[in-house]
Amino acid sequence: MLDPTVWNRWRYACYAPVYDWVADRAFREARERALQAVDWAGGQRVLIVGCGTGLDLPYLPRGIELHGCDLTPAMVRRFRGRADTLGFDAQARVMDAAALDYPDGHFDVVVMHLILAVMPDPVRGLAEAHRVLAPDGQLCVMDKFQADDRPAGLGRRALNLITRAIATDITRQAGPLLAAAGFVVERDEPVMMGSLFRALLARKA
Repeated sequence: MLDPTVWNRWRYACYAPVYDWVADRAFREARERALQAVDWAGGQRVLIVGCGTGLDLPYLPRGIELHGCDLTPAMVRRFRGRADTLGFDAQARVMDAAALDYPDGHFDVVVMHLILAVMPDPVRGLAEAHRVLAPDGQLCVMDKFQADDRPAGLGRRALNLITRAIATDITRQAGPLLAAAGFVVERDEPVMMGSLFRALLARKA
C-alpha cells in the first residue's frame, strides 16, 4: 500500500502547475478573513505550514520574519518566487508538517490553511504546531470541517472515500482536533460555502 505522505507529495507535485488557477480566486476572501483575525505585530516570527505556492502572502503584513514549509519541492519553489515578487524576506523549506524541523516555542504565529484536511495525521500535525509555537503564540487555521457537534453521516463518509483519494478529507472536526492538541479556540467563523469552510484562531491552553 502506498504511504500516504508519499502519495501527498506525488499528487501535489502534479497539482503545482495548476494549483493557483484552481485555488487562488476561490479562496481569496476566506484566506484574508482568516488572517485578519490574527493579532499582528512587527517582528513576529511566522510559519506557514503547508505553504503551497504562497497564496496567503498577499494578506500578510510586512515587517515579519516569514518561514514556509511544504511537503512538495515544486510548491516550495513557487512560494519562494511569490515571496520574492511581493518583497518578503522569506525562508522556505521542504518539510513534513508532522515532523517540523524547528525548535520548541520558536514562532509567534503558525498558519495552517487547507492542510489539516489533507494531512494523513492531522493530530500529529497539530501537535507539532503546538510544539513550535511560543507560549503566547497564535494558531490560524482555515479549512473544510464537519460540524463539531455531530459526526459525519453515512452519505458524507461514503463521499469521503472519493474526495480523500483525490484531494481532501471532509469528515474531520476542528474543535476536537484542536482541543486534543492542547489548543483553546478563541475565534471560529464560517468563511465559505455556508459553514463547510471555517476560520479558527487558537492559542495554547
